[in-house]
Amino acid sequence: MVQSGVAKPDSFELPDGTPVAILYEDRGVLAIDKPPGWMLGPDDAEHHERNLHRALVDDIEHAAWWAASRNLKFLRFVHRLDAPTTGVLLFSKSQGAMSAFSRVFAERTVKKAYLAVTDAIPQRPSWVCTEPLGPDPELHGRHRVDRRDGKEAETHFELLQVVGQRALVLARPITGRTHQIRIHLRQAGCPVVGDILYGRRDAHGLALRAVRLEYPDPFLKRTTVIVAPVAEFCRKFGFDPKSVPPEVLSRPGKNPGAKPAKPGEPAPGDAPAASAGGPAAPSKDATVPNRGVRNPKPESSSRPAQPNRASEHPAQRPRGERGPKRP
Repeated sequence: MVQSGVAKPDSFELPDGTPVAILYEDRGVLAIDKPPGWMLGPDDAEHHERNLHRALVDDIEHAAWWAASRNLKFLRFVHRLDAPTTGVLLFSKSQGAMSAFSRVFAERTVKKAYLAVTDAIPQRPSWVCTEPLGPDPELHGRHRVDRRDGKEAETHFELLQVVGQRALVLARPITGRTHQIRIHLRQAGCPVVGDILYGRRDAHGLALRAVRLEYPDPFLKRTTVIVAPVAEFCRKFGFDPKSVPPEVLSRPGKNPGAKPAKPGEPAPGDAPAASAGGPAAPSKDATVPNRGVRNPKPESSSRPAQPNRASEHPAQRPRGERGPKRP
C-alpha cells in the first residue's frame, strides 16, 4: 500500500523515453497529453512497440512508480486519437467507470475541440461540413466521403490565423468518425499539414492536436473540462498562441472536486475491491524554440508493493497475451 502523504508524479515516460504529461485526474478517470506516433490499436505483435495502451498496462503490471503511487489496477482508453494526433486522451480507472463513460461518449454529450494547421487557406472564416464518411474500398486504412453508404459526420470549423499559405483552424467535431477532421478539411481544399494519407508529409508531423474535452461526469454530476497546452504546437508551425480563443482553453474554476483517489479508495462504479485513484489575415508570429517536457523521477525510500496483475481484468490486455518482461 502506498502511503497517503507521498506525492504522485504528474508525468511519466514511455518505454522509448517519451515524456507524457498527466493533464487531469479524479477518482474515475485519468487524462494524458498523448504524444505523436503512439497508437491505441490494433493489439497484435506487429504493432507492439508503439502501442500506447499496452505500454500503460505494462507499467501497471510492473508497478511503475507513476502507476503504483496511484494504486492503479486498471486503465482503458474511453475514446481514440489517431496515432499521429496529439493532445487530450481520456482513460477510465475501473471497469465500472469504463461502462459509464462509454455511455456518455455514445450519447454525444461530449464536446471536443482540435487545432489544425492547413496546407492552404480556407475560403471562409467559418463553416460546417456534413459530408458522410466511410472506408475507402481501394486503399486500406483510408476513408473517404461516401454520400451513398457513408455514416453521418459533422464538423464545425473556424479560421483563427493565416501565415503565408497556411492557416490555423479550430475544429469542433460533433460526430467521431475515423479521420473525420482530416477528410473534412481536405474536402474544403485545405488538408492538414503533415497528413500523409490525405495531404503531404511535413517534417514536424501531423499538425492536428486535441486541445479540449468537455463532458458531463456521470459520477461527480458536473461538467468536467480538460485542456491541453497549445503554445508549443502553435509556435512549432509558426502561429501565435494568442490567436486561440480564450474560451477554448478556459474551464469552470479548477474542476472542484477533482482530486486523486486516496490509496485503497474504491473507484466510481466499481466494487469495493477495485482500487482507483476569404478572411482577413491576422498578424504573423515569430517562431519560438520548443520547450521540452521533463519527467522527474520521484525519490522514495521504499518501493511500493506490486498491484494485482492487470491481466486479471479482461478489458486490460488482448486475450491470450502476456506483457513483456522488464529488465
